[in-house]
Amino acid sequence: MCKTFIIIIYIIFTTSAFGQNSKSMENSEKDKDKTEEQWKNELTAEQYKVLRQCGTEPAFSGKYCNNKEKGEYLCAACGHELFSSNTKYDSGSGWPSFYKPIDKRNIDEKTDNSLGVKRVEIVCSNCGSHLGHVFNDGPNPTGLRYCVNSISLVFKPKLDTLSEAK
Repeated sequence: MCKTFIIIIYIIFTTSAFGQNSKSMENSEKDKDKTEEQWKNELTAEQYKVLRQCGTEPAFSGKYCNNKEKGEYLCAACGHELFSSNTKYDSGSGWPSFYKPIDKRNIDEKTDNSLGVKRVEIVCSNCGSHLGHVFNDGPNPTGLRYCVNSISLVFKPKLDTLSEAK
């Protein structure tokens, strides 16, 4: 009874307060309920290592590190909107860097002590896939650097950019 009540309150809160439609909630639940075997079948071996096993691609090796096109960066595992090219900058770190996500609710943060140093891991709030880490050494206006593995992302070019190219 209590668990059902909490779920109902959650659904009401997220759909009314944030305008999330039921289709996106259905996709979110489907993505969160996937087994690791399903993820292995949907992702490449390299994507699986980074997205599901918290791996890291080598610095300066990712395809989006130097991308200057306008558009949005989506989660490679589930397509959830994560970052805009408007907040991307060259941090010199070797990974795509952003000073803020499209919506703070699209990224979850977790404490990561895996290297013996306290860091903040960032994961997709929709499917729980590992994206990278966030650091407090970024530019204004946030002072944050969301350091993201290119392999964790899919780039969606801005539509008017495509029409200009024709």
